[in-house]
Amino acid sequence: MPLEWGAKQMVDSKAHHIVFANEKGGTGKSTTAVHVAVALAYQGHKVAVIDLDPRQRTLYRYLENRAATMSRLNIDIPQPYFEVFDQDNLARLEQLVERMGHGVDYLLFDTPGRDDKFARFVATRANTLVTPINDSFVDFDLIGQVDPETFKVRKLSFYAELIWEARKARAKADGTTIDWVVLRNRTQHVEAHNMQRVISALTELSQRVGFRVIPGLSERVIYRELFPAGLTMLDKQHLGRLATSHIAARQELRELIKHLALPQPEGERPSFGKPQLVA
Repeated sequence: MPLEWGAKQMVDSKAHHIVFANEKGGTGKSTTAVHVAVALAYQGHKVAVIDLDPRQRTLYRYLENRAATMSRLNIDIPQPYFEVFDQDNLARLEQLVERMGHGVDYLLFDTPGRDDKFARFVATRANTLVTPINDSFVDFDLIGQVDPETFKVRKLSFYAELIWEARKARAKADGTTIDWVVLRNRTQHVEAHNMQRVISALTELSQRVGFRVIPGLSERVIYRELFPAGLTMLDKQHLGRLATSHIAARQELRELIKHLALPQPEGERPSFGKPQLVA
């Protein structure tokens, strides 16, 4: 898909654009996106979210469930603005981005787990591009191909080449560097030999391409259980008594936010303190 640079509001918008993108499904992309969005809202930021997958609507449904829980229990918990894009028109997407990005600190995008022209469009215009992958060479193949015997990286995959070219074009067009973050998600608690091979390959490829590798969220049942109520691990006052594993999960999320190293709006000193309702 050619890179068009007419939509300057998507690049020049005050909102920091965070795009969660992976053309493979099952990496915990939507779960991570909603937890990051809510975590930023807990920090007191104004956050908006656009779900670009009108078929699944996972992120949209998660926040819709959250809104219903707030109404049902009469509680105030941080809630991002949220919308789903269900059009087949790039100009309509530009209009939605302009509207949702107005007056917010962060604008997050959750993209489909497939090749999609709208996902490519927002990915190439991201400030922070987050690609969650599992510790598997099936997922690694999205960004690079390895030798079957040595497990050394042989070449970039199509997606990595796309992002590489987009970053060069973006830097040339407006001097902005896309911070590409590969997030090791749904990790297991026992480090297998294959996991170490994947980590080694990621490290090698990151040095070639220039992305950062950071830890994500482990594989935990609690994330699936929270979906119907739209709650997250940060809503501890509404989760009842937390098990040790749940406390560990919340710490994982804090570490994820820290490693994302997102720029903070000028003059703000956010923390995971008292919840604030995002109006």
